[in-house]
Amino acid sequence: MFRLSDDTLAIREMAQAFSAEKLAPHALEWDEKKHFPVDVMREAATLGMGGIYVKDDVGGSGLSRLDAAVIFESLSRGCPAVAAYISIHNMCAWMIDTYGNDTQRHKWLPSLVAMEKCASYCLTEPGAGSDAAALSTRAVKDGDFYVLTGQKQFISGAGNADDFYVVMARSGGEGPKGISTFVVEGGTPGLSFGANERKMGWNAQPTRAVIFDNCRIPAANLIGKEGDGFKIAMSGLDGGRLNIAACSVGGAQAALDKALAYTNERKAFGKKLNEFQALQFRLADLAIELEAARVFLYSAAASYDRGDADKTTRIAMAKRFVTDTGFEVANGALQLLGGYGYLSEYGMEKIVRDLRVHQILEGTNEIMRLIVARALLAETR
Repeated sequence: MFRLSDDTLAIREMAQAFSAEKLAPHALEWDEKKHFPVDVMREAATLGMGGIYVKDDVGGSGLSRLDAAVIFESLSRGCPAVAAYISIHNMCAWMIDTYGNDTQRHKWLPSLVAMEKCASYCLTEPGAGSDAAALSTRAVKDGDFYVLTGQKQFISGAGNADDFYVVMARSGGEGPKGISTFVVEGGTPGLSFGANERKMGWNAQPTRAVIFDNCRIPAANLIGKEGDGFKIAMSGLDGGRLNIAACSVGGAQAALDKALAYTNERKAFGKKLNEFQALQFRLADLAIELEAARVFLYSAAASYDRGDADKTTRIAMAKRFVTDTGFEVANGALQLLGGYGYLSEYGMEKIVRDLRVHQILEGTNEIMRLIVARALLAETR
């Protein structure tokens, strides 16, 4: 087992307690009613979860990426959809903390850390998903303003009343060097949203198109320099991939826990299910696969914290392996419940639905393979 420090273990205990009390009892209702529990997320923020790795001078917790992985794993045991949104919010806050100037940091981060405002990451477009450098949303300089025109797609958290958008838009020529990063605050004229998408999972958070129609923002809302946007976006995704992998581990652990409880209670042919060797072996395999994923995740998070030169490759490896494994473990756990696993009231099918998208977002797992392959091939040249 990857050894965690006493401080990290205490953080995990706190996050697990919050998850068990505030998320797990309501997860099925939030999923069914498509309810975005902003009030509960603000309670999480009072425990430091709104700015986990934001510096403490603006109210952040200043924790490590390993600490963050443990937190998101713990929150996902209660509800992967809510935990995943909190991870996206944290990614946006970190981008401003890391690349914003001091005025920007002190203007925006206190309200983000408290989750008084909910942040969304706006990179993907209808015609630019995995090929993010091909995005077409424009940002045209006009005196002391930029005018944004275009559309973002599949944006988590979009349309909430207390919203805040970190937007990648093209301020220059074609390719990644023409992209810049901007902050667009909710209520800005020219900012609007599509309908809340109907999805397979993640129903406890809204997903909408974000539309910019001559959306005029102050030039002071540029993060970093013009042309830095693609670099900023990709650096944010390194941490986002760790977080979403952590959400897969937590969701899969919740599914395995449900399977363990069920097989200890259910009887067939005069014996408890967990007394059949075939099912014991299946439970053991699920636990082994999940533990391998967890250790891989923690190792990649530690690589990020150390600043290893190959951290992006390690994180891509972990994201691919952990999210694939998390889904397979949850799906295998559902199988052990038989028909009951397919019923919504047991909560197992919700976990499977929620974890499926983790193999797609923050870079599809096919893109993770591409990142790893390029690194391998570069070593041979």
